Amino acid sequence: MFTFLHSFHPISVLLNIGPFTLHWYGLCLVLAITSAIIISLKLSVWYKINRNIILDLAIYLIIGGVLGARLYEIFLEFPYYSTHLLSIFKIWEGGLAIHGAIIGGILTIYYFAKKNKLSLISLTSLVVPGLALGQAIGRWGNWFNQELFGLPSDLAWSIPIEITHRPLAYIKYEYFQPTFLYESMGSLLIFLILFSLTYLWRKNLNFRHSQIITASYLLSYSVLRFSLEFIKIDVTPIFLGLRWPQIASLITIIIAIILFISAFRDTKKSKSL
Repeated sequence: MFTFLHSFHPISVLLNIGPFTLHWYGLCLVLAITSAIIISLKLSVWYKINRNIILDLAIYLIIGGVLGARLYEIFLEFPYYSTHLLSIFKIWEGGLAIHGAIIGGILTIYYFAKKNKLSLISLTSLVVPGLALGQAIGRWGNWFNQELFGLPSDLAWSIPIEITHRPLAYIKYEYFQPTFLYESMGSLLIFLILFSLTYLWRKNLNFRHSQIITASYLLSYSVLRFSLEFIKIDVTPIFLGLRWPQIASLITIIIAIILFISAFRDTKKSKSL
């Protein structure tokens, strides 16, 4: 199905018009954000939240999410960015960490919810289906940038990586695992599950449903990310024998389990009354 990846050599620049340069990574990012907003606007009808509020929230989330994603990446790669200060602003070259985007997004939603007297958990459950779809689209930007790939591979859908993008330890290999593709397909499946749950409960979306939807995203994406880190070869801090994204994923899994326990505990209490 994806065998074309084996022979196609992507380029990072889509087009040049005078001083203006459009990068594939930037286009993927715009498409990801746009799709997430469209899905959230659709779900706002079922949550009975005004669409203008969602559009306002989208502006906050774009800023908060991108800032969080970039600051998190700078934290992880501080030795590099401390000596390449201008690269901090070159987000079209990649370097937007999803865990940072999630942290930035949650903080942004918390502020927005308090400001507008809305439920934090309702807003997060409304946003996460679109977030998952956005991730499914945005991950293709990593392919065009030839970054975040996995171990060397001879699979029919393995991707060719230019020698300038290969780690020194794997310089002699040409084809690698397309981890961007695995995460993209996994994120698409997560989106379908979350959207289906929301559709199922659309006539009676309550606090418990919102907890379950939010927890389902946090758990499913974290398990996906934790698993894929075993075959990734990009440089990242190691803690307790695990790659840092795996540590972040484990923390998120714990939070998701707490949300699930809380949701089902509330269900038992309501049935006993």
